[in-house]
Amino acid sequence: QVQLVESGGGLVQAGGSLRLSCAASGRTLSTYAMAWFRQAPGKEREFVASIFGSSGSTYYVDSVKGRFSISRDSAKNTMYLQMNSLKPEDTAVYYCGSGPRGGGWSPRPQYYDYWGQGTQVTVSS
Repeated sequence: QVQLVESGGGLVQAGGSLRLSCAASGRTLSTYAMAWFRQAPGKEREFVASIFGSSGSTYYVDSVKGRFSISRDSAKNTMYLQMNSLKPEDTAVYYCGSGPRGGGWSPRPQYYDYWGQGTQVTVSS
């Protein structure tokens, strides 16, 4: 059974940093397309970043480029999202998702078949 468990969310002031973690079990994370999404109240789930392929290729939504960094640790079977220069508009519940084995990135939530429970990120102004 595949399980994804996010952690690392919290309350931070604008300009601050947080690092989110997504620990996987039941699936070798590095062989699947993985992504971070976020969902603010009243809004649809939004793609943030993806890491995929044996070389760990990455892709980001324009609004987080240069501020967020996605990575993975194969030994720990864990994916990370380092978030710097946080803005109030980054406030949301952040989810990690696991997609097809060997797949590339996709901004569509339907592409990913397993999800974590989410972790709240709140950025105060």
